[in-house]
Amino acid sequence: MTHESLRLAALKGHGILDTPDHPAFDAVTKAAELAFDVPIALISLVDNKRQWFKSCVGLDVRETPRDISFCTHAIGQLDVFVVRDASTDAAFKDNPLVTGEPHIRFYAGAPLVDAEGFALGTLCVIDRVPRKFTARDAELLQSLAQCAITAITVHSQGELLKRADRLLRSRPKASVLQEEETILG
Repeated sequence: MTHESLRLAALKGHGILDTPDHPAFDAVTKAAELAFDVPIALISLVDNKRQWFKSCVGLDVRETPRDISFCTHAIGQLDVFVVRDASTDAAFKDNPLVTGEPHIRFYAGAPLVDAEGFALGTLCVIDRVPRKFTARDAELLQSLAQCAITAITVHSQGELLKRADRLLRSRPKASVLQEEETILG
């Protein structure tokens, strides 16, 4: 298996894609918006065809195609990925997210890396004007990204507990009692 197929399997395994809004994630994007004084802050999860927004401030869409996403570039980095002025950056100046809505000029994205080392997506902040981004800014964005990955981990563990509960409830009671007797001896 390629690293990308393993990354996609890890993302799917967390059971977070296409789930409803949740205050834990919204608190992180709101904190990022306020901390960096930007109009857009996102928790973006990158699957094989799209980037899906688990939480977003300042955008009315829930996803965009992966092939035009800035976050696709960010998940390939270990550190914060920064584009100070997308309109002059060779890789992004013709991107429809730069030439059209939301008119991205500045982008900074911190990879959301799970316990197995897979970058599931990013916590990113976006502005419509070019900006500088300091080492201290990068440290703050990485700290907020850690909050987002913690929320993903808690969600994933909750999903595992729900599955285990469903399995236990679906088994015949006699089978469960026999297993308890065997375990307790």
